[in-house]
Amino acid sequence: MLSGERWLVLSDGARPTEDIYFLASVAPLLRFGGADVGRLDVRGWRWRIARWVLSRQLGAHLVLCRTLPMQALRWLERERGHFGRIVYLIDDDLDAAAADETLPLAYRARMARAAAQQSRLLALADEVVACSGQLADRLSERHGNVRVMTPPLISPLPELAHFERGPSAEQPWRIGFHGTRAHLADLVHIAPALKALQRERGDTELELMLGEHTPEALVDLPRVVCPSPLRWGRFRAYQARRRVHIGLAPLLDTPFNCGKSFIKFLDIAAMGGVGIYSRRPPYTEIVEDGMNGLLADDDPAEWQRCLEWLLVHPEEARSMATSAAFTACRVGNPEAAADVWGCGR
Repeated sequence: MLSGERWLVLSDGARPTEDIYFLASVAPLLRFGGADVGRLDVRGWRWRIARWVLSRQLGAHLVLCRTLPMQALRWLERERGHFGRIVYLIDDDLDAAAADETLPLAYRARMARAAAQQSRLLALADEVVACSGQLADRLSERHGNVRVMTPPLISPLPELAHFERGPSAEQPWRIGFHGTRAHLADLVHIAPALKALQRERGDTELELMLGEHTPEALVDLPRVVCPSPLRWGRFRAYQARRRVHIGLAPLLDTPFNCGKSFIKFLDIAAMGGVGIYSRRPPYTEIVEDGMNGLLADDDPAEWQRCLEWLLVHPEEARSMATSAAFTACRVGNPEAAADVWGCGR
């Protein structure tokens, strides 16, 4: 990494991807090495300003995240020779998402539009950075230089004082699902376990951050709260102050899910929880069952068993949450990105 190099993110609004895999993780390392790093919003009317900036940053390295507006893509294809290294960041299998009938129709349509331009973005890129080995394997069929950058930890890890208070009816066990609508089918699959738990116990609160999209099977259960999904910046602030005891990360065996990263492990750790995860990659790569989380088979009865075991063993649950925090620090160390980006200290 040479001092004085310039890196620019061309943003189409994928702020979580930009922050997790570059701006809040890699960019500080680049700056430490003397590089200048910035972000250009290239959407709508902002493109005119971004294009003016880019025309005065010839030789800059560019980062593309998931998609570009068509006007920006066409311009970059014409002007590609004026820029340095281009890295394409991707954290979803777009083709699989577009074809997955279990996903919401609007989400599938958005992914189909993104997939339609991906070949052009791959043609522009010198390197592709994928969030998991499984996704990298798929993209390696379409690009000759694909690297894996598993998600770094960009959130502070809390103390676990919420375990010390001891769950009760007044201070219930908080069980959280903070996935997006892309994981609705995964949540619905384990709904029988959650229904049984909420009806049999009086000391558990279920938080599902899906708002109006919460599955009907769960929305009317006792002690269920359904806050609306938050924009990325507000979610990060919420995550920093909100605590859960148990986090849920179901992941069914679908082509779309096979390309997923272990980001939910880091999210649950950032909220102070111990997670229950589907017994398949990517979670089997980092979760030691019974040590830093629990792995569950697809049978909802298995999820109910895991939940009830944690509730009956609060000391072990806290110990696993502590171990999960250590694992999150280890696997999420942003300096692990140094080799991927050539910005080692």
